[in-house]
Amino acid sequence: MKEILVISGKGGAGKTSLTAALAGLMAPCVLVDCDVDAADLHLLLQPKVQETHPFISGQEPVLDASRCVGCGRCEELCRFEAIRLSPAGQPGFVPGACEGCGVCADHCPEEAIAMTPRQCGEWHRSTTSAGTMIHARLFPGAENSGKLVAAIRKTAKETALAQGCDFLLSDGPPGIGCPVIASLSGVDFALLVTEPSVSGLHDLRRIIELVRGFEVDFQVIINKADIHPAMTADIEDFCQSQRIDVAGKISYSRLFVETLRRGHTVMAHPASDPEQEIMALWKHLSSLKAFQKTPNNDKETKA
Repeated sequence: MKEILVISGKGGAGKTSLTAALAGLMAPCVLVDCDVDAADLHLLLQPKVQETHPFISGQEPVLDASRCVGCGRCEELCRFEAIRLSPAGQPGFVPGACEGCGVCADHCPEEAIAMTPRQCGEWHRSTTSAGTMIHARLFPGAENSGKLVAAIRKTAKETALAQGCDFLLSDGPPGIGCPVIASLSGVDFALLVTEPSVSGLHDLRRIIELVRGFEVDFQVIINKADIHPAMTADIEDFCQSQRIDVAGKISYSRLFVETLRRGHTVMAHPASDPEQEIMALWKHLSSLKAFQKTPNNDKETKA
């Protein structure tokens, strides 16, 4: 089983649209949407949820009102201003402000505050036309440290091995922060999606540096390549100077917008320009070692 990650140094480059299109060509595969802060792969693949599980991370305070004497010590010590005393003198916790540090519980003289596990999101196991999909969402205000990404990747890997799939295809988060690092570690190959703009090239440089730090093989895809030919040429020149292969170039098309509105991918439109370009991209990728199917790989891994 090969794990392929699609990432970009910035949001809006088109990685999710390309991931959804490639999913149909890799089917049957297992998909995982690692962009848990703003998951949107489901908009294109229309998954049918089979299971939902809570995601627990960190702690939150719970007040035992029967023990509270209203001394205000907790409010005084909370550096995040996450505690407000009511007119009756009892503390209330401000949603989204509490960091779960536990200072209030540690210093309450009456031991009226206890720290309990916090549910800050949920993850789903779903079915799609391309295969099983593992995806998640964080609750509003919840912080993404990469722990949820690591959890759903682990589940996706186990699912892919159990089903004997050749590919695990991951739609990664944008940027270069903790969620991206959690998505990147241990993958077999990364596709870096960029666009012809100054910020696109700047962020491509950053994500390349990160990927190289993990010693992961990768190639670049230039999306919307025709909207700024001069900048596209600059990106190609940069890649050539760095001995980086450009896997393919995808032209801008309104069809991407229309298919997103209708809840399917451009691959549902045979002979269209985007479909032909992605087929050419897939032909190139299929020739790479990371995309070669290994029928006995899963059996060897399980053994």
